[in-house]
Amino acid sequence: RNKGLLKHPDDIETFRGITLPVISHRELLLATSNFSNANFLGNGSFGSMYKEILADGMTVAVNVLNLLFEGASKSLDIECTVMCQIRHRNLVKVITSCSSRDFKAIVLQYMPLGGLEVCLHSVGHHLNLFQRLDIMIDVPCALEYLHHGFSETIVYCDLKPSNVLLDENKTAYVSDFGIEKIL
Repeated sequence: RNKGLLKHPDDIETFRGITLPVISHRELLLATSNFSNANFLGNGSFGSMYKEILADGMTVAVNVLNLLFEGASKSLDIECTVMCQIRHRNLVKVITSCSSRDFKAIVLQYMPLGGLEVCLHSVGHHLNLFQRLDIMIDVPCALEYLHHGFSETIVYCDLKPSNVLLDENKTAYVSDFGIEKIL
């Protein structure tokens, strides 16, 4: 349960039949120190990612959409629709969202080791053979679930090392669902 997010029963957002706790733009600003560079994790297809610590102490990643990019709002709609409905151990989970006319963000499960790309290509990170094999099993398991284990077939269109995130145990999670296709 996401303690610390809900203030009262009115602070719930329903997105296409999916109920999410609401977090305000002000709360996101406070938790990320006004989206400071110290909390910056990187850029995605349609925006920037920041590390945030919620009022209850939970560490999350906040994907702030750049609404100037064509398709950014549609990307958020797709990502929320897909990620709020799926339940698989190797898919990044949605915690909540923040949406207004001028600001849109999705709050996601935080992955402390970042993207697989960093772990494969930077000094100081090391994946042994067994960890690499586990990742090679985790990612196809997530894709198999999207293709066959969900009520609708979801074709993931952006598989690359930077979209495979690793938790503290080096378990792989597929992320960034902004450009998949639902069949």
